[in-house]
Amino acid sequence: MAVPEWTIADFIHRGPWWRNRGILFLNIYLILPLFTAITNGFDSSLVNGLQILPAWQDEFHHPKGTSLGLINSAQMIGGLVGLPFTPFCSDWFGRRATLFIGSVVMLAGVGTQSTATTVARFVGARVLIGFGLTFGTNAAPLLITELAYPTQRAKLTSFYNSSWYFGSIVAAWACFGAFNDAPNSIWSWRVPTLIQALGPFMQMCLIWFIPESPRWLIHTGREGQAARVLARFHANGFDERDPLVVFEMAQIRHALKMEKETSKTTSFYSLFGTPGNRKRMRLIIGIAMFSQWSGNGLVSYYINLVLEGVGISSTSTKAAINGGLQIWNLAAALTGAFLVDKLGRRTLFITSNAGMLITFSMWTLTTALFNTLHITAAAKATIPFIFLFYLFYDIAYTPMLVVYTLEILPYAIRAKGFAIMNLTVSLTLAFNQFVNPWALDGIGWKYYLVYCGFLAFELIFVIFLVIETKGYTLEETAALFDGEEKPAEIEQRGGEAATVSMSRGAIGSTPSPIYDPPEKPFAVVESYELRDTGSTSEMDRWDQGRGQELELDLDHEQYHGEFRVL
Repeated sequence: MAVPEWTIADFIHRGPWWRNRGILFLNIYLILPLFTAITNGFDSSLVNGLQILPAWQDEFHHPKGTSLGLINSAQMIGGLVGLPFTPFCSDWFGRRATLFIGSVVMLAGVGTQSTATTVARFVGARVLIGFGLTFGTNAAPLLITELAYPTQRAKLTSFYNSSWYFGSIVAAWACFGAFNDAPNSIWSWRVPTLIQALGPFMQMCLIWFIPESPRWLIHTGREGQAARVLARFHANGFDERDPLVVFEMAQIRHALKMEKETSKTTSFYSLFGTPGNRKRMRLIIGIAMFSQWSGNGLVSYYINLVLEGVGISSTSTKAAINGGLQIWNLAAALTGAFLVDKLGRRTLFITSNAGMLITFSMWTLTTALFNTLHITAAAKATIPFIFLFYLFYDIAYTPMLVVYTLEILPYAIRAKGFAIMNLTVSLTLAFNQFVNPWALDGIGWKYYLVYCGFLAFELIFVIFLVIETKGYTLEETAALFDGEEKPAEIEQRGGEAATVSMSRGAIGSTPSPIYDPPEKPFAVVESYELRDTGSTSEMDRWDQGRGQELELDLDHEQYHGEFRVL
């Protein structure tokens, strides 16, 4: 007899999400962790904008080469120092507490940065900001992923990375506005640095008003609190026996149980211990490197040098181009986030890398023509090519870096694999920020040829190695990496993707509706003839007048029939 299956699609809300009070308030609350990405974007673009301001250049004696590289890479250095501590902080103290700690540290760094008068103090402040920011960048995406409504998880995670550009827009136009109001005052650069405090200040004050991750609550033995969170925000009410709540609670309990059983043998070595995991890490490390070594770092952190390289010296013109580029980037990144589930991951990666290779090559050509032959038209053509290059970069690498990484990692190694991705980004970014000004100062436009070659390698990499995950269940994704013999192992280790399904018991099971009206989804409740009654906990059993009925409990084995996590 075939075993019918329930998927989470059988229990989700039907209709516009904004008409569901629980989902609406949940999405409003999830704006707060997005401020981590916004703050990251602001900070990453801030020094880029400050370099355009004469008052900042005078204050720090026109830093170049190594000094400028150190200023730009200081934030990443702080992030690298904090990175080993952040996963443990998230697991021990919770996602919200980790965000709170990061916000407090960042506020201290912003205060030091805005009053700095020497390069050493400015660099020290940025190291402190980077140290605090890495706590936020670890906890915020986990909180979003683990709190988001199941059908919105991928899009919200995509929006997290895309929100980076909200911060970069504010930074770019804050520098532009401050320069216009007080072009020669020290406040033309201090005001933008003080604005950076807004994001961490809001998180510090408001983080305790949003719910904690249900997974973390269950992991720490607070199942009742986790059920209340899911009931309120996923089931639009306070019924902890709602079928969606029962389904999600069962998933999380089972996944955490399997993780506990495998934790003794799961280490960082496990990331490379099997052929399937080596494939995963090759992809994760590859796209993490490509996200920083595609030429985007030239404009993201050294737009002043790039624009001066094609003869644009006006401060207001450079600031306006920088501000306009950030708005363009945001629009492109949000477009990519909406296309993730429509076109697929592989299609977007290939389109992105092919487009970047073509546009960056043309950007290199126009810069070379201006510098060698002094062709003014070539200089003017450089600006559109920069915008086109970022269009192709943003449709894939901004929204999908985090999403693709989390999708291809099984639960047992997800946290460690995500940490490796963040470490790779930090290392490549720190190297990039330190080397770029030195190389641009030394060989000028010829340095662009290095990126042309690397972009060609990236295109070959994504064509032959990136695996499509659109529409696949956890089991099918595991088969793509591990072969057909591995899904059972992944199945046992559990998972919480929106595609997880559960099979109904084949013997003596009848769905028992607890919703009114009856056209709503059935509860995950089955009638069984129990072999004995001594092993079923009270929370997993109740009497509705039709004999003993058992709420879905993946760990219970004393009934005829079975539930399976796929």
